[in-house]
Amino acid sequence: MRFSFYARLMSAALLGLAFLAPAAHAQSNAIESIVANQQGANIIVKIALKNPVVKPPLGFAITSPARIALDFADTSNGTGKSTTDIAMGDVRNVNVVEATGRSRLVFNLNKPLNYATAIEGNTVIVTIDGSGGIATAVNSAGLPVVSAPAAQTKQNLRDIDFRKGVAGEGRVVVDLPSSQVVVDVRQQGQKIVVDLMKVGLPEVLRRNLDVTDFGTPIQKVTTMPQGENVRMTIEPKGLWEHSVYQSDSQLVIEVKPIKEDPNKLTQGTQGYRGERLSLNFQNIEVRALLQVIADFNGLNIITSDTVNGSLTLRLKDVPWDQALDIIMQSKGLDMRKNGSVLWIAPKDELLTKEKLELEQKAQIADLEPLRTESFQLNYQKAEAFKQVFGVDGSSTNRILSKRGSAVIEPRTNQLFVTDIASKLEDVRKLIQKTDIASRQVLIEARIVEADDTFSKNLGAKLGFADLRGLQGGTAGYQVSGNQRIALTGNYLGVGEQTGQAKITDQSYIPNTQFVSLPAAGINGLNPGSLAVSLFSSAANRFLNLELSALEADGKGKIISSPRIVTADQLKASIEQGTELPYQVATSSGATSIAFRKASLKLEVTPQITPDGNVILEVEVHKDSVGDQTTAGFAINTKEVKTMVLVENGGTVVLGGIYQQTEADNVTKIPFFGDIPLLGNLFKTTGRTNDKTELLVFITPKIIADRMSVK
Repeated sequence: MRFSFYARLMSAALLGLAFLAPAAHAQSNAIESIVANQQGANIIVKIALKNPVVKPPLGFAITSPARIALDFADTSNGTGKSTTDIAMGDVRNVNVVEATGRSRLVFNLNKPLNYATAIEGNTVIVTIDGSGGIATAVNSAGLPVVSAPAAQTKQNLRDIDFRKGVAGEGRVVVDLPSSQVVVDVRQQGQKIVVDLMKVGLPEVLRRNLDVTDFGTPIQKVTTMPQGENVRMTIEPKGLWEHSVYQSDSQLVIEVKPIKEDPNKLTQGTQGYRGERLSLNFQNIEVRALLQVIADFNGLNIITSDTVNGSLTLRLKDVPWDQALDIIMQSKGLDMRKNGSVLWIAPKDELLTKEKLELEQKAQIADLEPLRTESFQLNYQKAEAFKQVFGVDGSSTNRILSKRGSAVIEPRTNQLFVTDIASKLEDVRKLIQKTDIASRQVLIEARIVEADDTFSKNLGAKLGFADLRGLQGGTAGYQVSGNQRIALTGNYLGVGEQTGQAKITDQSYIPNTQFVSLPAAGINGLNPGSLAVSLFSSAANRFLNLELSALEADGKGKIISSPRIVTADQLKASIEQGTELPYQVATSSGATSIAFRKASLKLEVTPQITPDGNVILEVEVHKDSVGDQTTAGFAINTKEVKTMVLVENGGTVVLGGIYQQTEADNVTKIPFFGDIPLLGNLFKTTGRTNDKTELLVFITPKIIADRMSVK
């Protein structure tokens, strides 16, 4: 009876492993050993295979987490283990994962590093540059394979192309400058973001590709420089999943459409991501089934003693993590993951255990002895931690235990914290992350005011004088009989010619004028004039004419250049100007003197972005003294207030005000002023054409450490 049970169990396990095994033929090559050694800053990894290697493995690198992956086609894992520890430099270990038709080596790193490969017979030599520079392939003797060092200049992408596959998938093909470029591909929401590290983007490739008409999930591909890197954003539509692979210096991002299946638990890229497997078991124990999955994915599974029962299932070509999820849901199980170890138990058991652990920790915290530790702050002020510890009473304590307390000493800029050891460690980590030097930004503003003015005035004076009455003759002209008529400029002038009014030196000539429309002065200057008199031989009748004209043309430019240095996300201001007095009325009815500013003022708050650009919240005032009024001087104001994103060291025009004033003024005698040519003697004309322009430029520069501002 017992033999029959175990026979059925072994038959079911072998049947499941048969489904796990690749359906293709046996691989023609196999990885036999992996040996690593350190040569200077480089890690040299020698991968020995059963047969000679025809072509180098396909590989790619990602930055988060930092990994290097190499794919050996038609190769199996003959090492007998899935993980090999290296522990040299920033290389921790290498995992060997055997999938259908290939084996993948994944190097787990502490930080992104470059690599290079070389082939010697049946050995593949991988060189990982530990300094972070460009890796150079070496042979088995440790000598470089290439004779010339790699170029140190920044290389550009060669091409970006889009292609449609036979199954409706969209492929974005990127020609990299070399196989050493680090690529980080991740999904953000419904977009795929590809970061290409330390490469440039030619102007011809800086574009948006609209590929909607191709009928693939990809709608748009946007490629733009991002600091020292290049960022590509792929925008698919509908249900899709993507894959990334690299062949030498060609990177391919493939997006496949997914047909929606209402019977599937998840759709598209939000689903399970494990390697696919097939399972077909009849009445197998759950514990044995969990062991089958553990053997497939290389994880360590610890199963609680309370996990029991049997299960019958048939799964074909599903991700292993989805299969594990289905098994746990059917049996009311849950799991907790710690590294590569999975602990599987009933949900109630896990919740009860976690609740007991929390209660025990709370009891230990109530009994654990208190310690006092002082923390010296270097860059932050101690008062900034009042809200953190709830010392000011306006907020509750969120970091200390209920028995903890804190004393803030502003004179020495220290914190004295009393609490249990674990809370003191939390305070120490908080201070390490927040008490750091802020980066500084130099903001240079240039305010340019330019003006171009033109004014022209023309005028004339015209008068007639008859002196015959003053010289003993008869004034005026005979009309009929004894009737005579006198002609001159105004009523008083007629009386002066006929003897009705007394003549004075100051009144006679002005009173004889028919027209008095001289040219107006400009900028306090009087116009030039030319006088002509037409008179008789007896010098007793005069026709006087005076022409006046004045023209002014001026150009000017005022440049103001305030500069200020401030810390990241800290508001700063600089101001220069004059305070002008003006009268104000008091409540008692008396007057007093107050002052208003006419100044140049710059207020700015910079924010340094992670990609090295600067967001500026800017307010610029350019005031000047205006016209004088009865209450005091008026103030001409010009203001710019905005928020902009500027690259480090770049210049942006915040705003501009362009103003043009054109005026033509004509003052004339009716009818006479309209006579062609002759009408100019009966009018005065003035023309004004003024242009003013205000431009505000601003340039932020991130100050490096120990950089001086000159």
